[in-house]
Amino acid sequence: MQKFTLDLKKFVFLAFGLALFISSGFVFPEDSRSFIHELLNKYYDKEGQAEPLKRYELNVTNTGFCRYRKIYANGKEEFFSFNLSRFKAMNYYGDTNSGQLWLHTKNDDVIVQTRKDKDGDIDSMATYLIIPLKNIDEDRLNALADRFRQVTQMSVNK
Repeated sequence: MQKFTLDLKKFVFLAFGLALFISSGFVFPEDSRSFIHELLNKYYDKEGQAEPLKRYELNVTNTGFCRYRKIYANGKEEFFSFNLSRFKAMNYYGDTNSGQLWLHTKNDDVIVQTRKDKDGDIDSMATYLIIPLKNIDEDRLNALADRFRQVTQMSVNK
């Protein structure tokens, strides 16, 4: 009876260890979304705008949306949003000190809204979103591109 108990303990321990090992090898979509959110906010360049910003909001939601809102000092607001499942490609134009991250979507999937503009309120669609970044190195950009691809692949496999 004691040998059976010892064998059962070994089996449970090995099964638990194997389950932990297997689950740690996979990247869950929540991890990728939070990584993208944190990285974009950490390296965001508020001064990289044509007009001075009063405030900005850059969020990646748990439902898979990337939302970017800019509020300028003159009161004008711009809002951009797209579903990460529609992500197609990423380009970075600039150097490690400052540059622009272009996020391309598969079609006209980026919602663009402007409010309180002198030309009036505008609602339209676009194929890309531009986010100014600063002090970001090549490794971080590559990691960001990998995470975007992972989120896209996970949504395609559903």
